[in-house]
Amino acid sequence: MPARRPGVSDKRRAFFELHRSGCFVIPNPWDVGSARYLQLLGFKALATTSSGFAWTQGLRDGGITREQALSHLSELVAATDVPVNADFQDGFGREPRDVGESVRLAVETGIAGLSIEDSTGDAARPLYELDNAVARLRAARNAIDKSGGDVLLVGRAECFLVGRPDLEETLARLKAYAQAGADCLYAPGIRTREQIAAVVAGVAPKPVNLLIGHPSELTVAQVAALGVRRVSVGGALARSAWGAFMRSARLIAEEGRFDGFGDPTPSHQQVDSLF
Repeated sequence: MPARRPGVSDKRRAFFELHRSGCFVIPNPWDVGSARYLQLLGFKALATTSSGFAWTQGLRDGGITREQALSHLSELVAATDVPVNADFQDGFGREPRDVGESVRLAVETGIAGLSIEDSTGDAARPLYELDNAVARLRAARNAIDKSGGDVLLVGRAECFLVGRPDLEETLARLKAYAQAGADCLYAPGIRTREQIAAVVAGVAPKPVNLLIGHPSELTVAQVAALGVRRVSVGGALARSAWGAFMRSARLIAEEGRFDGFGDPTPSHQQVDSLF
């Protein structure tokens, strides 16, 4: 008999267990094919990427609707046997009650974890005021708890991504999100060892997610030594795929050449064999 595929509860239990000790990489696929390949490589969990998925729809990052996001989550959860963490942007709602409703719907897709950002998308006021950001995260926490409480909640402080690279403010926000019910904390944009160590120490014993979305000298072993619990790559893998595609397509369009398909491009048979 074929092995039983893990159910939603199995995935969620496994996801919480991954956060208890050690350090793991949670890469970011952008569609079913990339998700299945990452699972094939042995990664124990996956995370969606709002930018990577938006680009597959011909949209800018942040341009997808809640319905598109929910459909994407359902598709990835159904296609894989490992826990999926949702890059759920700002919860698709400005008011706490709207965030709560969005999170309720996201939980129903079968995801094992979900992150809520505190960025507004408004350049003039790039971050939600702290009281409101906390209320929005607490609404997400309440929605998860009402569903059974087995989805991991990630609180994100976007300071470094919106032009406010203030470590003190970042830590204050992360600590507030921990108190509001976040199970894991995330400050995308921090890069130096000093920044990473400060965030890990500042929110301990809560686990920390580190984004490495650009070339970095840091290794998994090195960030693990700094106390990081999990490492994600955001849209970096999707950008890598786009880079190869754009180079090859431009050679055809601009020079009439087809040698952009050479190494390290895999053969048709190699890709086909993955599935």
